[in-house]
Amino acid sequence: MKKRISFSVVQPDAYTAMEGLDKFVEASTVNKHYIELIKIRASQINGCAYCVDMHSHDALKQGESIQRVLLVSAWREAGNIFSEEERLIFKMTEEITLIHQHGLTEESYTKSIEIFGEQHTAQIIMIIVTINAWTRIGVSLEMAPPLRKKEFMSTN
Repeated sequence: MKKRISFSVVQPDAYTAMEGLDKFVEASTVNKHYIELIKIRASQINGCAYCVDMHSHDALKQGESIQRVLLVSAWREAGNIFSEEERLIFKMTEEITLIHQHGLTEESYTKSIEIFGEQHTAQIIMIIVTINAWTRIGVSLEMAPPLRKKEFMSTN
């Protein structure tokens, strides 16, 4: 496989704009664990191994359990492992990531406003949009995760 371009080198202004979106995400008042769960789920859906790896490790570094990280892709079947808020966030992430299917449903939107309010709902949507942009870059450029040691093999 031929190495593809480095986006930050070939289009530094576009890369800087993407970093600006990341700064918005970092400055948001959405729970940081929720942000990583959103990033993991969207990355899984889009098939971006680089992003799944990075955000799974980021979640673990934030204190997320290995069990929960491993169960993100099966959140519907995971019973009470995830809270009502987290299940809503996964649903919204799927609906926005797969926007061509039916978009963000009225049910999910209304529930988000009810649970999170307008400000957090807007921030959650922007977090989902931002990770979707990054994963599309990662998949387009065939970015692969680095080979890692077994640093997170604890029994949390």
